[in-house]
Amino acid sequence: MTMAFAEPGVRAARRPVLITGGAGFIGTNLADRLLRRGRRVRILDSLARPGSEANLRWLLAQHRTRLQIEIADLRDAARLGAAVSDVSTVFHLAAQVAVTTSLENPEEDFAINARGTLGLLEALRERGGEARLIFTSTNKVYGAIDDIELVRMERRYMPRNELARSGISETRALQFHSPYGCSKGTADQYVLDYARSYGFATAVFRISMAPRTRVGWPIS
Repeated sequence: MTMAFAEPGVRAARRPVLITGGAGFIGTNLADRLLRRGRRVRILDSLARPGSEANLRWLLAQHRTRLQIEIADLRDAARLGAAVSDVSTVFHLAAQVAVTTSLENPEEDFAINARGTLGLLEALRERGGEARLIFTSTNKVYGAIDDIELVRMERRYMPRNELARSGISETRALQFHSPYGCSKGTADQYVLDYARSYGFATAVFRISMAPRTRVGWPIS
């Protein structure tokens, strides 16, 4: 589910933007884009992912004055509460991102993706739910999508159906696959329900992307 957010007002624009998992590939590029637009950015990241420290060094070299860094696990309630205390918007990217890892350790996968997201939502609810939350979900919530016929190209497979090439419709039924799909799908639904139940301003992006650690690549 996607929502259009208005540009923040003057007061909101003065407050920092929080990016959980902000030392990853998407988070680094997002932080760079926001910082170049003059926004203050706070990154919360455990630096568990290889390459994340190098990403932070790159960001600091580019934007030392407006960048705040909190080295902490998403599941640390006290540190998370402090990190969200004064922000206008939260981009929630922190996650366990590998299907293979989720199969090896589904409990840890659930603790980070599902329980960690619920903890973030509760931290935001405790401060009044005024911050906007943008959550990166996954296409795994739709399952294997094995009803879409694929055609083998030179270096990849592409959907035969032209409509399928433009993306999967949000009206498609959810069918979580793998522990990773279950944990991210659970988080996905919690984010949407906090909008329904508590009036949060939220958006969920169900994306698919190969993991990278290189920095300095622009966001399209």
